[in-house]
Amino acid sequence: MAANTEPSPRTDLSSLVKAYDVRGVVPDQWDESTAELFGAAFVRVTGARAIVTGHDMRGTSPGLARAFARGAAAQGTDVTETGLCSTDQLYYASGAFDLPGAMFTASHNPARYNGIKMCRAGAAPVGQDSGLAEIRALVEQWSDTGAPSPSTERTGTITHHDTLEEYARHLRTLVDLTAIRPLKVVVDAGNGMGGHTVPTVLAGLPVDVVPLYFTLDGSFPNHEANPLDPANIVDLQARVRAEHADLGLAFDGDADRCFVVDERGEPVSPSAVTALVASRELARRPGATVLHNLITSRTVPEVIREAGGTPVRTRVGHSFIKAEMARTGAVFGGEHSAHYYFADFWNADTGMLAALHVLAALGEQEGTLSALTRNFERYAASGEINSTVDNAADRLAAIRAAWSDRDGVTVDDLDGLTINGDSWWFNLRPSNTEPLLRLNVEARDPDTMRSLRDEVLALVRR
Repeated sequence: MAANTEPSPRTDLSSLVKAYDVRGVVPDQWDESTAELFGAAFVRVTGARAIVTGHDMRGTSPGLARAFARGAAAQGTDVTETGLCSTDQLYYASGAFDLPGAMFTASHNPARYNGIKMCRAGAAPVGQDSGLAEIRALVEQWSDTGAPSPSTERTGTITHHDTLEEYARHLRTLVDLTAIRPLKVVVDAGNGMGGHTVPTVLAGLPVDVVPLYFTLDGSFPNHEANPLDPANIVDLQARVRAEHADLGLAFDGDADRCFVVDERGEPVSPSAVTALVASRELARRPGATVLHNLITSRTVPEVIREAGGTPVRTRVGHSFIKAEMARTGAVFGGEHSAHYYFADFWNADTGMLAALHVLAALGEQEGTLSALTRNFERYAASGEINSTVDNAADRLAAIRAAWSDRDGVTVDDLDGLTINGDSWWFNLRPSNTEPLLRLNVEARDPDTMRSLRDEVLALVRR
């Protein structure tokens, strides 16, 4: 019997399927017919008889999500659509319902992009080494013929279940804000999903929310929804100062990342947030393991050890971190990109839960956020610097040759090339998708950091 799924035009999946997700321009690189094939392939690879889906506020998201659901249902799988949600709200549904999930979002990418973040039951990651390569292979195989009919004659059901209130209640069981002192917080949602989730999560708590760009709008009329770009937090910084607020929070487009500024409007690095949350989690679970990727500040493992925990250094990327969370039994993990992972949240990343920890830490004492985080900002950091290169391998070899024989220097290859000195380090990693090398430098003082940064960049860019 022929499948109901219409054949999709041949799609260049090499540029669409990334290391951790699917992401590309709609309709140039993919469309609803392609999404339908992904739905069918997803349930074939996971073996799921039921799944959950969600989508962000982009104009193309509802249609893509429904097409994915049709493809899954045609294979006999029941689909629960949560509708509008943040990515971590989808992870909540996957964990709470113990179902594989698919979130339709392109995170902070421009409006013409869209994508799919997929997970197995319990929010376990789906990446290149954990199912995504097989899903891609099936979609490529079916792109001319359409998905085959399943062995069963049954068509799955498609139903709706809004999880926003349940998600908010779950987060509030993990961090109690009811007894903190009153705080004023400016929240920049960037016209993304934070405008949907923040009002419900913080409702009824002693937190006065000053909303900035809460209107859901996938065209991002005010600024890109990427708070790691300093240009995108200028409005937040100014509003925090104008409101005399205690802090500011900025969420990316799908609200799985959260960036923090203090009462002066100054950025609080994600490494400092990682250290702060780690110290709180270790106070509850003494001796536990905490993960950090190799780009986070040296402050992070120092604070973990000082708090009696065991730091474990990992590669960059949520699939690696989630797998290591499960393997090591870690209580928490943090990345330099403002992704924060919690054992209490099925090892998945949630910027909202990290934000609640910051609010609790600040509200449980009388000082300012800048004073609270001062102990977590011990080094000078360059931030991530991208360089376009013709041959990344040659440039990495040149850097290795220039530094590996220096006294007191160690070299490791966990993720790209990391050179460690006594009071400094730098990491150089090739991009997975672009002809770029990404440089991060940290040193005990700003002068050493700048000197080291300039020396490395001179070799990278020559």
